[in-house]
Amino acid sequence: MSRKIRIGLIYGGKSGEHDVSLQTALAVMKAVDFNKYEITPFYISKKGEWRSGAPLLGPAESKEVLTFSSGETAAVAPASNALAPIFGAIQTKGDVAIAANTAATMDSGLDVIFPLLHGTFGEDGTIQGLLEMANIPYVGAGVLASAVGMDKVMMKKIFAQEGLPQCVFRHFTRTEWEKNRAYHLVELETAIGYPCFVKPANLGSSVGISKARNQEELIKAVNFAFQYDRKVIIEENIDAREIEVAVLGNDEPIASVAGEIVSSNEFYDYKAKYMDGKSAMVIPADIPAETAEQIRQLAIQAFLAVDGSGLSRVDFFLGKIDQKIYINEINTMPGFTPFSMYPLLWQETGKPYTELLDDLIRLAIERHTAKQSIQYSFDVE
Repeated sequence: MSRKIRIGLIYGGKSGEHDVSLQTALAVMKAVDFNKYEITPFYISKKGEWRSGAPLLGPAESKEVLTFSSGETAAVAPASNALAPIFGAIQTKGDVAIAANTAATMDSGLDVIFPLLHGTFGEDGTIQGLLEMANIPYVGAGVLASAVGMDKVMMKKIFAQEGLPQCVFRHFTRTEWEKNRAYHLVELETAIGYPCFVKPANLGSSVGISKARNQEELIKAVNFAFQYDRKVIIEENIDAREIEVAVLGNDEPIASVAGEIVSSNEFYDYKAKYMDGKSAMVIPADIPAETAEQIRQLAIQAFLAVDGSGLSRVDFFLGKIDQKIYINEINTMPGFTPFSMYPLLWQETGKPYTELLDDLIRLAIERHTAKQSIQYSFDVE
């Protein structure tokens, strides 16, 4: 019998999506096939403290790993060197990992890392860069795609370069806003008008998003968004349906059927996503087959545009009147519980949750293996 694949599961994190990450991690721990895999949990607290747990050998043990008390994990014991199983002899000081050995001596004992981190400090390329330095395979997008997928401004600029249709938007930093607020207000009211949506440039799960209907609400919304990021983006309001597609693969990705989000609130905010339980997912979306296929192809185009790998969910708006398609964003680490849109889209397409986990782990190892043939240094004669 072949050896089990050893997976390091990283979850929690310092972002505003910490609690979402806990839900995702628990779902994966419960669903993974322990006949194939051995799971080692690595929890990151809201303060950035790393904690490691003993390897899990079965689904019953996974239930003991997470307890939902104020969103914190109680059963994972702190370790003086929690990162050592991943990166070799690495010391931790607060939220900073300090390598104590050279990269050549780092032997993790793990075959692949599954970073189930949403938002900043996890989905934005930071953890991916650390794993690249340690030369360890990991599930999901690489450094570039993760960073671009998190920064909505850079994402939209790349989409524009690729000719992907999107709504009118403007953006600025906190410094620019404080120096010339009057100018930006005039620019926003001229180019976009009311109502409009104000978002932090770097965050997910609809955290920090507001809908502004007048100048007073706009100023309040901008200041609110700045609580979560130094840069904000403002987008025009479109009377549209929200359509989502799941993408899976590396260089030759495939797309799932399209699904629709029917929000319980005025827009699909954090409360509608995770709290009130009243929003509906319609899978497959009730749209013409030709429209669905066009959206699927645009999703693959967006995935390739940011150099995606592993998985992504690509979100679109479909105009209610003109049926025009607008790309909204790409999410490189979407919600991944069995009841999240991404797995449900693949389930409807014919790929169940456990098979999806198998595919993602295989894709991570394949990508890492391919990268080992790349020459990164040169001898000078």
